[in-house]
Amino acid sequence: MKQDRFLIGILAGIGLLVILSLVVFFTRHNNQTYQADDTPEGVVHNYVLALIRDDYEKAYTYLADKEGKPSLDGFIADLYTPSDIGVDIGRTRINGDIATVEITIVNNSGDPLSGRWTYEDQATLVRQANGWKLTSMHYDFWGYHWYQDASK
Repeated sequence: MKQDRFLIGILAGIGLLVILSLVVFFTRHNNQTYQADDTPEGVVHNYVLALIRDDYEKAYTYLADKEGKPSLDGFIADLYTPSDIGVDIGRTRINGDIATVEITIVNNSGDPLSGRWTYEDQATLVRQANGWKLTSMHYDFWGYHWYQDASK
């Protein structure tokens, strides 16, 4: 009898922790907001957030207007952004009209025992008349053939 209460207490505690973690995940995930897009890191943040929210038209506005830019339909067709991925934005380097933003890709495994893993990459932007625009990004958020040099 005493062991049954102990087991029920443990199971109730586990259930409470699962519910609490789900509440924290969903409230944190939905509280993300767009930032000012007048900096390279703001553009990267807004681009990724627009993709996560399936707002492809907004995400498309952050692509550079230059040769190799996909059409909006091609942009949407080329994308497959996993729902369990996120980006931490790091240091920005600006050299004239070119900016490089360090990013850390955070991939949360669907398996609660596997946890999450991260890796480093970067986004490249160019300053145009209408602000900073992306010319390359991590492959989970980008089409491999966009902006490729046609002479290669």
